[in-house]
Amino acid sequence: MKTRFLGAFALCVFVVAATVAALGAVLWAGLDEGQRTLVQNALANDAGALLLVLALILVLLAMLVQAALAAHVARPLALAEETRLIAEANPRHRLQCTHPRELAQLASAINGLADRYEAMRSSVDSRIAESNREVEKERNLLAALMADLTESVIVFNAAGTILLYNQRARQLFDGAGGAEHGAGANHWIGLGRSIFGNLDRQVIAHAVEHLHAQPGDHTFPVAEFVTTTQGGRLLRARMTGVEATHSGERDSSAFVVVLHDVQREVQLGATRERVLKSLTEGSRASLASIRAAAESILHYPAMEAAQQQRFLAVIHDESEKLGNRISDALEADAGGLAAEWPLTPMLGRDLLHALQRALEERCDCTVTAEMEDAALWLAVDSFLLVEGLSYLMRRVRQVGATPEGSLKVRLARSGSRVKLELDWQHAPLAVDQAIALENEPITIPGQPAPLSFREIIARHRGEAWYQRNAPEPRSAFCLLLPAADDERTAISSPAKTETTPSRPVFYDFDLFHQAGQSTEIDQRPLSELAYTVFDTETTGLQPLQGDEIVSIGAVRILNGRLLTGETFEQLVNPQRSVSRESAGIHGLSDAMLASQPPIAAVLPRFHRYCDSTVLVAHNAAFDMRFLQLKEPVTGLKFNHPLLDTLLLSAVVQPNHADHSLEAIAARLGINVIGRHTALGDAMVTGEIFLKLVALLREQGIVTFQQAQEASRKTSYAQIKY
Repeated sequence: MKTRFLGAFALCVFVVAATVAALGAVLWAGLDEGQRTLVQNALANDAGALLLVLALILVLLAMLVQAALAAHVARPLALAEETRLIAEANPRHRLQCTHPRELAQLASAINGLADRYEAMRSSVDSRIAESNREVEKERNLLAALMADLTESVIVFNAAGTILLYNQRARQLFDGAGGAEHGAGANHWIGLGRSIFGNLDRQVIAHAVEHLHAQPGDHTFPVAEFVTTTQGGRLLRARMTGVEATHSGERDSSAFVVVLHDVQREVQLGATRERVLKSLTEGSRASLASIRAAAESILHYPAMEAAQQQRFLAVIHDESEKLGNRISDALEADAGGLAAEWPLTPMLGRDLLHALQRALEERCDCTVTAEMEDAALWLAVDSFLLVEGLSYLMRRVRQVGATPEGSLKVRLARSGSRVKLELDWQHAPLAVDQAIALENEPITIPGQPAPLSFREIIARHRGEAWYQRNAPEPRSAFCLLLPAADDERTAISSPAKTETTPSRPVFYDFDLFHQAGQSTEIDQRPLSELAYTVFDTETTGLQPLQGDEIVSIGAVRILNGRLLTGETFEQLVNPQRSVSRESAGIHGLSDAMLASQPPIAAVLPRFHRYCDSTVLVAHNAAFDMRFLQLKEPVTGLKFNHPLLDTLLLSAVVQPNHADHSLEAIAARLGINVIGRHTALGDAMVTGEIFLKLVALLREQGIVTFQQAQEASRKTSYAQIKY
């Protein structure tokens, strides 16, 4: 606009000067010699006044030119920008123009067209939504099936780009070997990322070759292999090809790999071997002593009583040592010697209530439940356990060991496990009777073969015994069961995450034909690139004066949509105080940040999250300055390709003065939620960026290089931090 003003002003000055000169020349030619002398004297005497008049004329001319440009150039350009805004980004936007009258009429006509456009678009959208309902049902079904699978599933193309994955796969890789705050091996998995960042490239390539080498009569060729994650976790994999149809042709350039974490199985096998070796070697001496003492008593029956008592004491002591050694081995790895059976976390009081109802119904007695800790959790197959205990107590009553009366069920923590006691006033059982009842086969619905009570306990990786509670007249069956918070039960139930939705959408089938990402992105369309949109919150606004990052939030964009299930959000301990002004904006206090990891532990995770993407931020120079200042500390350079929504907004709407995040969002019809939180601002910035890409396309800016070159030409690109 400044160039246009100077050009128009110069042209007007030239026209006025030429006109005045021409008129002056004509008048001068009609004057005689005396008249010309008088005119020259008059001009010489009033030169100052003439210069003042000339200056006033120039000022007036400049004002007229400025007004004309504003009315007939700037306002039409602004109307054109807002019209494109209606067509490409925000159909609800309307033009505000009251003068001049001609432009006001034009704006009114455009608003009328916008009303019709919005109505037609709404009608089309409703029809599309109606047509997509069946497709949406299938997508929801797929999402539900994928989320409920207990195995980790990943689909990738021939270039190794991940096309689909489920929640179990994300838990397997994102948490593999990483600490809670991410200081360690935390390997991100996501759409558009490479599977080779998590699994060995050569192993995958060998499996692909094996699939292609299998005979054509194999309907579903399969390759099985064992590999490790980058974090060292051992996996068993089963991979097969997927036939896809594209442009009428069939190809097998996509692959499905199902992963099973066998780290636990290997560890259990090693533990089993250690326990068996320890029991074998440690028990040999005790058994030898017991055998020697027993043989001495048997071979010399006439030995003195004192000598016999010494041999009996040896047998007693060595038997006690042997029993303690067995108990210690079982406690060291309870369940390591038993077959794995899937157990479910269950609140202790819920198990007690279920057991109480079943016993009262099947044993025809009153049952009292007692529990020390109301928040105690167990890992159990509750159906098997209730069926087994109900059958056992019914048989105890049938053999006459329990007269009419009440049963007591008690639950309490016992070391690393949970103790369940079921006792009664006795006529006591004989030990051989109790053993016989525990080993009786029980027919249980849903089980292919009868199970004994002992087998049910073995499936729980627990222990059970019968005891008489002398001197009280009571008997009891006692059980030791695994606690749900015990590390040994973690493999038996799927990991629970509080921050991850139960049905996240983690797939995009357009990626089946996505070109492999290259570092040479200058000529690639903006719509084909993968982006990481990020934002930071800081202790203040002066990075060169010691201000630090207190929060980083980011979201990925792939194939033109925000992947809201693949976000990054982390508070950071700045190791300095937060200014009052900044705390008032983002609400983060020193106390809230004290327990968070330092920036040196957070940036490696964030750098990994941004891998192979284009960074996007609003007023990116500010955020990038904070990251660049940490290069000496972390050794990491954030030299990713970069786009700035502040600059891009200035490119598509140069006639708007306000390019703040709120102002741009308002013009584009985007609701601002979570403002001044790092992740909230990143989400808003991502939505703005997607709409700016459409507006850039209308101006012929479609590639990354074109977007960068246009950004460099804006005045905002000169700001330094």
